[in-house]
Amino acid sequence: MGFARIGAGARKGIFCAAPLPNGNPMTPSNFPLSRRALNVALASAFCLGAAVTPALAATPKDTLVEAFAFDDIITMDPAESFEISAGEIMGNSYDRLIRLDANDPSKLHGDIAKSWSVSADGKTYSFELKPNLKFASGNALSAEDVAYSLQRAVLLDKSPAFILTQFGFSKDNAKDKIKQTGGLTLTLETDKAYAPTFVLNCLTANVAAIVDKKLLQTQEQAGDMGYGWLKTHYAGSGPFKIREWRANEVLTLERNDNYYGPKAKMARVIYRHIKEAATQRLMLEKGDIDIARNLSPQDLAALASNKDIKTTTTPKGTVYYVSLNMKNANLAKPEVREAMKWLVDYAAIGDTLMKNVGVVHQNFLPVGLLGASKANPYKLDVAKAKALLAKAGLPNGFKVTMDVRTVQPVQGIAEAIQQSAKLAGIEIEILPGDGKQTLTKYRARTHDMYIGPWGADYWDPHTNADTFARNPDNKDDAKSKPLAWRNAWDIPELTKKADAAVLERDPAKRKTMYEEMQAEFRKTSPFVIMFQQSEVAAFRANVDGLKLGPTFDTNYVFGVSKR
Repeated sequence: MGFARIGAGARKGIFCAAPLPNGNPMTPSNFPLSRRALNVALASAFCLGAAVTPALAATPKDTLVEAFAFDDIITMDPAESFEISAGEIMGNSYDRLIRLDANDPSKLHGDIAKSWSVSADGKTYSFELKPNLKFASGNALSAEDVAYSLQRAVLLDKSPAFILTQFGFSKDNAKDKIKQTGGLTLTLETDKAYAPTFVLNCLTANVAAIVDKKLLQTQEQAGDMGYGWLKTHYAGSGPFKIREWRANEVLTLERNDNYYGPKAKMARVIYRHIKEAATQRLMLEKGDIDIARNLSPQDLAALASNKDIKTTTTPKGTVYYVSLNMKNANLAKPEVREAMKWLVDYAAIGDTLMKNVGVVHQNFLPVGLLGASKANPYKLDVAKAKALLAKAGLPNGFKVTMDVRTVQPVQGIAEAIQQSAKLAGIEIEILPGDGKQTLTKYRARTHDMYIGPWGADYWDPHTNADTFARNPDNKDDAKSKPLAWRNAWDIPELTKKADAAVLERDPAKRKTMYEEMQAEFRKTSPFVIMFQQSEVAAFRANVDGLKLGPTFDTNYVFGVSKR
C-alpha cells in the first residue's frame, strides 16, 4: 500500500477554499465555520506530512480526527453513493424514515418517522413524520421532502436505485406510488405483498436518505434535480453535515445544530485518507489522530500493550470474495470455477492477514442474516484443483489478471491467492489500482478476476441474494447490474428462487429457501467467498463512545466525545 505525504506548503491551512474534484469548493454559505477553527484543526490533522513534524501533536478537543482509507468514494449524493466508505458518511449526515438498531440489527426504530403501518393487503406502507424537523440549511423538513427524495432516487436511476425499484417503482409511476398525503404523512405502494421486514429494511439504506427539496431546486441545471451539484455538496438533516470532501485526501463533517435529536458531541470530524496501516499506527501512537480504522493484525498486536490505545470490534455484514468473469473462456468453465475454490489457503490467510479482523466464511449471506449458512467446505487442496483443471482441458493451467485495490487486507489476500494458484499452474497477474479505478472496471465487466469486500445494503437476506444469486438480464445493456451480471453469470433458475424467497412471508420457510440457494451457489458460482469481516478500530484512550455498527452506515460518530 502507498501513502502520499502531504507537504506543508501544499495546504497552508486554507481548508475551506480547497478545490474538489470538479474544481468547486464544498463551502456553501449556509455552513459557517471560522477560518481560525479550521486552521487549528488542519494544523493538527496534517502535521505528519509537514516539512517539520513536531514530536507530539494533540488533536483539538472539539475535533475528532480519523485515519481511514476512503479512495472508493465517488460521490456525496445519496441517490448515487454506493461505496462502503461512503456508507459511513451518509449514515452520519443524512436522516431516513427508519434506521436499524445498531445494537440489534433485527430491530428497527423511527428516525424521522414517528410511526408507520402496513395495509391489510401488504402493499401500502403509511408513514407519519415527527413534527418540527429541519434540514441543516434551516428549511423545514416535511413529507413533501421525503416523497421527493424517494422519487428522485428512482428517477435518477443510479446504481443503488434498484433497492427501491425492486418494489415496482419506476420513472413512470414513482410520483403516483410514492406520494405525500399530508404535511407530515406519506404512503408507498408496492407492486406485490413482500415480507414487510424486507420493505422496511430497504428504507434504512442510504438510497432512501432524505434530501432538502427546496435547496436542491435552487441548484438544478437542465432539470437534473440538483444531481450535478450534490456530487460535491450537502443537502441533508443528519447529526453532521458534510463540510468538505477532497477525493483521496480529506473528508470533513461538521456538527448540524438543526438536527432534531441530541446534538453531536464533537464540533467536527476529519477523515484523513491514509492507506498505509503502519502509518496509521504511527500517527495514532503519536497522537496525530484519534482513531485508526485500517490497522493490520500485526499493528493491532503491537498496540495491545499500549495503555494509551484501546480497540473496539464488531462482526460486520461484509464478505470478502474473488469473482471470476465468465466472459473469460477459461474462467467460464465450471471445473475452473470450482478449482479456484480449492486454491485458496483459507486457514493460513485467516490466521495471518485476517486475524482479529475476519473469520473464514464461504457463503454469500453473512452470519447474522436470516438463513445464513455456516458451511465452509473448501480448503487448500492443490491436487484436487489440478484434477479439475485437467478435466477442463487445462492441465498446464493458464494466465489471467486480477484487479486489486491497493489496500489491506485485500492486497495481501490477492498476493496469497496468486502464490497458491501458481501451484496448480494458474499464473495470476495482479493489476493494482485505487478503489475508483478497480470498481469502474468491475462495474463495466471488463475484468478477468476481481477481489474485494461486499457489504450488506440493508439488513435482509435479499440484499446479498439479489446481487450474488440473481441476474434477471445478462445482456451488456441490462438495466439491472448486480454482481452476478458483472461476472456474466446467467442464472435464470437461481434468479427465480431468489424472487420466490423474497415473497415468502413465513420466516422458517424463507430461511430454508436461502440455505438451499447458498448450497447451490457454493458449488456452481463464479464467486470464491472467503471471509466475513470483523471491523476493528483502534483509538486514543481519551476517546469515549466509539461503537462500530453491523453495517458501515451504522458506524456512528455523532455520539463520540473526547476527554
